[in-house]
Amino acid sequence: MMTDARRFAPAAARNREAIHEALRPYLIAGSSVLEIASGSGEHITHFASAHRDVQFQPSDPDAAARASIDAWIAHLKLENVAPALTLNVIEAAGVAPASTVPTVDLVLCCNMIHIAPWAATAGLMATAAARLKLSGRLALYGPFFEADRPPAPSNVAFDESLRAQDASWGVRDLKAVSACATDAGFGPPDVTTMPANNLLVVWQN
Repeated sequence: MMTDARRFAPAAARNREAIHEALRPYLIAGSSVLEIASGSGEHITHFASAHRDVQFQPSDPDAAARASIDAWIAHLKLENVAPALTLNVIEAAGVAPASTVPTVDLVLCCNMIHIAPWAATAGLMATAAARLKLSGRLALYGPFFEADRPPAPSNVAFDESLRAQDASWGVRDLKAVSACATDAGFGPPDVTTMPANNLLVVWQN
């Protein structure tokens, strides 16, 4: 039985190592990472445990999620992960004052844009563009529809279930997301196929 605020997300336990392997080229010694919508905190603390020479900054708009993140940091005794910030990319410039959000080499966001309105994607791009260092990167992980590929049946079913819960949610079209990234000043995407019909998409500013 849990006696602290840690949350467990079954999907995070399944996909975190695959994401870690895909991100490994960007987790360079001395670099820094801002994660948007860190959720339970299991992704960022897993990556931080393997890269003690990289500085990580988690964030989430939800208080219970931030408590979980901070509990995972304490449980794993991670000195390279800062306390979770309150950050909501849907709101103009987020919630956290810009001075409290670090300038970083990599902005990471896993499994967020399909369970949020489209404004979250635009806000994510704007936040990343504002907080990335020169030649920094934005990495998104999750399901996408691709115009040149037939959609996976599981992603079609997932999209339908999301839209049934909230009409503003849904699996996003990669071309539309990339157009939003272009508008924010990013270059073309580097796309890596991941397990379970997901993608890791990385843009450089």
